[in-house]
Amino acid sequence: MPLNIDLHTHSFFSGDGVSTPEELIAAAKAKGLHGLALTDHNTCEGMDYLARKGLIRADGLPVDGFLVIPGVEVSTHEGHLLCLGVTLPNMKGEPAIEVCREIHERGGLAIPAHPYDYFRAGIRQSVLETLDVDAVEVFNAATTFQFCNRQAVKYATRKGYPMTSGSDAHHENSMGSAYTVLQTETLTLEAVLAQIVKPGNGLVRNPLSPRDKIRKTWNNWMRLRWRHRMRLKKL
Repeated sequence: MPLNIDLHTHSFFSGDGVSTPEELIAAAKAKGLHGLALTDHNTCEGMDYLARKGLIRADGLPVDGFLVIPGVEVSTHEGHLLCLGVTLPNMKGEPAIEVCREIHERGGLAIPAHPYDYFRAGIRQSVLETLDVDAVEVFNAATTFQFCNRQAVKYATRKGYPMTSGSDAHHENSMGSAYTVLQTETLTLEAVLAQIVKPGNGLVRNPLSPRDKIRKTWNNWMRLRWRHRMRLKKL
């Protein structure tokens, strides 16, 4: 069955994110998604939070028909790298090749995020060529210029990598603007991870509106304020 899953999202645990994990999940459900990967910047705090709330299961099964995939977006020394399926310690600033190795040792997937968007710390091609990655994010709804996404498609096609699409939502309103369509028999973490690394997945590609891009940039500038807000909400 086709499953619509946003593989790149951020909650207020990212610091520059605004929405709670619950708000992201509610927005995703409202837009017809079957799951999301929570890929906050350099932290997996959201996974502990979701576990306490009963919104993610340790056995990889969905909760109320919705699957949350553990993840993190690591700011490696060379650029941003998505980890899907497992959690990581804080590896900010570590070489991308070491982060890939750690992801694979834990059983997760390593996927370069917006690799050709150098305005947003995309990993450059010279480094990509040295990495053992499992797929390439070829459409990021928040990418600065669409030619960056097109370059990612060309690279993944030339290398034969599976392709993914994600909203990079930092606010619930942006959820599901882009997502990956996976053909699996079951909605489980194991089945979804196994399908991501296969070719031919569907890609829904809608860029963020100018308003949403401005809001994302503003939130990034005000990230310390949002981090303070996050702490207050956790009390």
